[in-house]
Amino acid sequence: MDLHNLNPSSLKSRFTTRFLRALTEINARKPIASSSSPREIFQRYRRIKDAADTSMAYSVRSRRTWSKATLWRLRTPSHRRRLASFGRRSSLNKTRTTTTASHRGAVVVQITSRGGGLGVQLEELRELVPGGEAMDLCNLLDETAHYIKCLTTQVQVMRTIANLYSLE
Repeated sequence: MDLHNLNPSSLKSRFTTRFLRALTEINARKPIASSSSPREIFQRYRRIKDAADTSMAYSVRSRRTWSKATLWRLRTPSHRRRLASFGRRSSLNKTRTTTTASHRGAVVVQITSRGGGLGVQLEELRELVPGGEAMDLCNLLDETAHYIKCLTTQVQVMRTIANLYSLE
């Protein structure tokens, strides 16, 4: 990936611009003592991770539930009230819907309680995707696919930045 030849309207370009700006701000906050204690290393890691998550969520432009949930998690209480206007979370769907075709061509929808392996896997997926606990199955799968795409973009950009710094 070449950082100089990015399409300015692409997700990768928007994320790269925001993330580099955030890294510059983090780097400007030099610690008073140049100690590398585990606590300071963890705090720096946390700031970089939060900067990456925030940059990606803003790059999506609040069109996705996962980005709204990420921004909600990372913002202060005053910002949370403002972000709440983007939409309310629906209640957790506790049932599974199965659609089958009958012999006369009509569609029959059966609603059954989740049980067994699929329910456990869905709950695990809901925990991994920000805001996933409030999504039905279709939205969860759509948001998961988009979230994975964005995480892949994050990794590509961060690898490129790391490679550029290792060449210096």
